Amino acid sequence: MSRKLRLLLTAVFASGALVLAGCAADAGDTASEDTAPTTSGEEETATTEENLIPVGISGLQGDIVDISEFCGDEPIKVGFADGFGGNSWRATTRAIFEAEAAKCPNITEILYTDAQADTQKAIADINSMVAQGVNVIVSFTDGGEALLPTIREATNAGVAFVPIIACPGGEPGIDYVDCVSENVDTYGYGLANWTIGQMGGEGNLVMLGGQAGNPYSTAVYNGAKRAVEENPGVTFLNLELGDTFVDTGWEPGKTKQVVAGLLTQFGEIDGIVADYGGGSVGGIEAFLDAGVALPPWSANDSNQFACLWYEYKDTQPSYQVATMSSRNWVAVPALHKGLAAYNGLANNEPSIYNLEIIEDSTDPNKQPVCETDLPNDAILSSGLSVEQLQALFN
Repeated sequence: MSRKLRLLLTAVFASGALVLAGCAADAGDTASEDTAPTTSGEEETATTEENLIPVGISGLQGDIVDISEFCGDEPIKVGFADGFGGNSWRATTRAIFEAEAAKCPNITEILYTDAQADTQKAIADINSMVAQGVNVIVSFTDGGEALLPTIREATNAGVAFVPIIACPGGEPGIDYVDCVSENVDTYGYGLANWTIGQMGGEGNLVMLGGQAGNPYSTAVYNGAKRAVEENPGVTFLNLELGDTFVDTGWEPGKTKQVVAGLLTQFGEIDGIVADYGGGSVGGIEAFLDAGVALPPWSANDSNQFACLWYEYKDTQPSYQVATMSSRNWVAVPALHKGLAAYNGLANNEPSIYNLEIIEDSTDPNKQPVCETDLPNDAILSSGLSVEQLQALFN
């Protein structure tokens, strides 16, 4: 480990900052202060002078600052180690990371790997980056705690490692710099509450997630489950499916197959919460193909998800949608924190981002945004410009 990074992480630990052990279960969205309890991460920072990068700071997207504060002067290699790169969300996040890294003139190389949902490949990808002399690694750690030994080895080798979204457990500030995510638990809680409200507080609810076992969908599921427990008139069909989220692989095609199977199995589904709006379009198609009325549906934002509501809202009166930001932009503060750690600089940007519903078909002030001149896969909250989105998907 480099002396500079060792001193930084030691300072974070010695400062007494409380770490987010197992932060995947605590990071998530907030709909409002009165809909969910404050997560522990919101008060888990110390304020000593030595604590250059305090862990677990909560805040808003507007708290992100310019990358120039963290670039430093030394030549740096950075890498994005993706656990799975096979959908538009991942492609968008990669593009955001690479565009942000390109703003630092001293970043000499930007590497990318796709583990293709294979934990062993994810381990090999991280080890390969370390062997190639990558100084800062940002990673969607889909493999969760199985990646911790490899992450610790990278940290001990002097790499500033920053997981995003699917926090791998362990001790932020010790095992890695910090994990950057939205407040995942209350993301599931907030969207489930909205959906249950549209259901009139009763009926069958399903939560759709990503690949089996991933910590991000697990945290969203736990938030949704908490909302269901407060509404005894709702039947959470996931409890009959192993008490976990439904595995859609975060792919529209697989989502369509899975939802078709759920309709066959249960007959009636009155509401859906999903952690991927782009994949949800496949589930919507399954309802249409089955001739079943579309239910209230909440997810994160996607251009086609919004456009489909406009297409069917007049013929499907029970069909309402709500979204929170797809927050691809978390790769930006993650890169900032990695650069700050490697360069021994202070960084007080949030690592837990409180989100809110940004589209709500029942609210005249938050109508879904459909951009017909943009590709279906475009994510309007991503932070990429219209031109960048067109170039990415065309």
